Amino acid sequence: MSSQFVARGSDKYDGYMGRWSRRLAGPFIDFAGLAAGERVIDVGCGTGSLTFEMPRRADIARIEAIDYEQQFVDAARERNTDRRINIQKGDACNLQFPDGQFDRALSMLVLHFVADPHRAVAEMRRVVRPGGIAAATVWDNFGGQPSIRMFYDTLAAIEPRANDRRSAALIRPMTRAGELREAFSRAGFTDVTEATLIVRMDFENFDDYWIPQTTGQGSIFELLGSLPDATRRQIEAAVRSAYLCGQPDGPRSFVSVAWAARGIAP
Repeated sequence: MSSQFVARGSDKYDGYMGRWSRRLAGPFIDFAGLAAGERVIDVGCGTGSLTFEMPRRADIARIEAIDYEQQFVDAARERNTDRRINIQKGDACNLQFPDGQFDRALSMLVLHFVADPHRAVAEMRRVVRPGGIAAATVWDNFGGQPSIRMFYDTLAAIEPRANDRRSAALIRPMTRAGELREAFSRAGFTDVTEATLIVRMDFENFDDYWIPQTTGQGSIFELLGSLPDATRRQIEAAVRSAYLCGQPDGPRSFVSVAWAARGIAP
């Protein structure tokens, strides 16, 4: 089953999305729970932000980490020095593991990119043993990421062709209140809990904010590349003005909010 994520290489992923996922991994583990001796599956591991944080939090027995993008799998494998961790290409909607194999199934910043998120949650339910726990988290793109809104709203105000891209980036499956909770309940989990996780994203200066936005993951790079030079300069100047807000260039810090859900397999 195809992914809805537009990948542009593991280095660009780490420079843009990876910096966010590394900050979210700790709070997500705190919410999802983790215990010594557990067998865990990381569904949609990317380059390993959550995968490599888990052994720092608990003496796990085994981690199976899967991702749809082979380039991310390769990058994570290169970084892996823990024999308890196995990383391989896989489909969140068709996990190649027997029923009830894991004590815990975790998925961070993935379900809003898969073609059928309800099927992915059902697969997490299938591979978790009775009494085991599954948890997932996704960004609140529409209401919880002001740094992203600042970019897309400014872009769309200048270039009308960006309206559809903005909608696609900000309105994704599973990213609104109650959607994750409903998906976990629909999949058959019990004691389903929904929460919001909050981190801050810090930028050193405007370039640290702007360059990953325009050269990182997703389809916005192609749109910007298709625009006349004058329009691109106008967009950059407008976003810079929004970032600076009348102050000298330098560090800025933005809150980022993620939805999270957790449930127990009956």
